[in-house]
Amino acid sequence: MGTAERGMAMERQGCCAILNTKRVTVIICVLILLTLAIAGFAVLIRTTETGGSLKYVFITRCKEYLETHDEVRVGIDCNEVWDAFQSSFVAKDPCKISVEAYDGLMNTAKQKVPCNEMVFWSKTKQMAHKFTQAKKCFMTLEDTLLGFIMDGLTWCGSQDGNDTYTSGCPNWNTCEQNPVRSFWSRASAHFAESACGNVTAMLNGSIDKPFSAKSIFGSVEIKKFNPMKINYVNVVLIGRENYPSTILKCLEDPQKPCGPCWD
Repeated sequence: MGTAERGMAMERQGCCAILNTKRVTVIICVLILLTLAIAGFAVLIRTTETGGSLKYVFITRCKEYLETHDEVRVGIDCNEVWDAFQSSFVAKDPCKISVEAYDGLMNTAKQKVPCNEMVFWSKTKQMAHKFTQAKKCFMTLEDTLLGFIMDGLTWCGSQDGNDTYTSGCPNWNTCEQNPVRSFWSRASAHFAESACGNVTAMLNGSIDKPFSAKSIFGSVEIKKFNPMKINYVNVVLIGRENYPSTILKCLEDPQKPCGPCWD
């Protein structure tokens, strides 16, 4: 091989070395990016499982509610409400969360509901909420601060640490003292205790037994009514005495901004 040929061969080898080095660099970079992406995804999953997203939803809903309810805004700090909520069940057996565990949360998020505006429901949630959304002078539990925040959410803790979980939690009937069931029992009791004036109860008249002693309304709320504060309870059977279409038509009637829809 001549001198020129040897030089060209060495040049080619040098180029190949450079190309190989670049290829290795690219592979390393890709591996680093993949590692970071996998780590980020793992953190995202961990955040979801341990309640990071729950805290975000909790605080966001709390602030959203306070922005539209001036009468509650004073004295309420959403982060303090979250801390009181979380302390009710973290580091505890998720099947041994008593109703009383939420007493501190009730005190942190106190809210007074005016007389004659309280609506209770049993198996009529959708209709009850359509009614209160259209008739702003009526309120269900889910129209209060805590009810608005927690509606539709699931949560629990563990004896093994201070994390909050949104998956793998006991279902409503798995154990009686699970975090979600105990919360709604305590919040419902608190709501019913403050009932005054004329109270409305919307029950499902399309089923054989509209009233169930095992429901939250039958087992908790009615028992907390104070007869010294309540004038009467107006029971509305949705689907038997009143047709849903009639009520929905009433809800759209601007002439009845605050009137009932079953007279």
